[in-house]
Amino acid sequence: MGYVAIKGGGRAIEGSHAAVEALRTAEGDAGAPLSLSAIEHQLRLLTSRVVSEGGLYHPRLAALAIKQMQGDTLEAAFALRAYRSTKPRLLEMPVQDTSKMRLIRRISSAFKDIPGGQMLGPTYDYALRLMRLDLADESPEAFRSVASRFMQQRPGADLPDTFPKVLDALRADGLLPPLATRAQDAFDITREPLVFPVPRSAALATMARAETGSLLAIAYSNMRGYGDVHPTIAELRVGYLPVMLPHPVTGELIEAGEVLMTECEVVAMYESDDNDGPPVFTLGYGACFGHNEVKAIAMAILDRALQKGMRDGPSNPSEDPEFVLLHVDGVDSMGFASHYKMPHYVTFQSDMDRLRTTQSKATQSTVTATQGVKA
Repeated sequence: MGYVAIKGGGRAIEGSHAAVEALRTAEGDAGAPLSLSAIEHQLRLLTSRVVSEGGLYHPRLAALAIKQMQGDTLEAAFALRAYRSTKPRLLEMPVQDTSKMRLIRRISSAFKDIPGGQMLGPTYDYALRLMRLDLADESPEAFRSVASRFMQQRPGADLPDTFPKVLDALRADGLLPPLATRAQDAFDITREPLVFPVPRSAALATMARAETGSLLAIAYSNMRGYGDVHPTIAELRVGYLPVMLPHPVTGELIEAGEVLMTECEVVAMYESDDNDGPPVFTLGYGACFGHNEVKAIAMAILDRALQKGMRDGPSNPSEDPEFVLLHVDGVDSMGFASHYKMPHYVTFQSDMDRLRTTQSKATQSTVTATQGVKA
């Protein structure tokens, strides 16, 4: 593509930046500027989405990006990912054990009774999608009293922080394949390009950082008939995962902190099974930073679909690794769509020249043909 420099555009660009800031800070009845703490906690699901799509677990910086980009999740994820690229990599963490998550929510649609019990936790799943007009004039006193009342009334102070995995019970019954040993290091999508075919770890890492809507749309195409995955959620977990890192001196694993994440494991079946052993359920796995259940579920469905595509060959777009993995990154797709706003003067002038030449030739041919008929 050919681009040309914009002469005299510096002042216009500065004015554009000033207009953005003016719109962000125009008071009206908006009041004080948003604090990062308010964004991080009151808009926690938005912060979770940006943390996940930005590929950097830093809720406070995600809140800053949301504030700076005025709520545009794609731009905020772009800013967060750009910030991450400026930081050095200090070490690679070992495989983390998600069974150690300190859970705030844990459900299964496969069984009513699961080891440890269902834990509904914070969710809109069981509430009517009706506008709460009382929030339009919420008083500071009422706002502050909500959390304190909940802490006073919440039952089950003796509940454990962690629960056994539902998949462990299925595997013990012989309904799942045995756990695979880790044969190779995880693919690093931040340092290595995707050259197909890619290992499953590359697909999972790409989808974990993918844009939520993109994942959902492609997974939905599979659920609606362009595929065969009709999974059951064995377990959906939301909680805080302890991050275990090796001690710099002793090498012993120690807890360096924790990250909020969502994990989903689905079970489904292949159309056929060519293994020598008995038929078993197949698995799909999804996990992402923050509290984002739709993304984790969509990711698990696509993981299962991609496994089938790699096994039997893709029969639809959702089973094609190249189609899925090259089109779900929000920052990448947003950048490509936005680049069309940049000057394309040279290429468009060339298009117009070719069109005019073609029109001229077509007109001349018509004239010649008409003269031949009259003669």
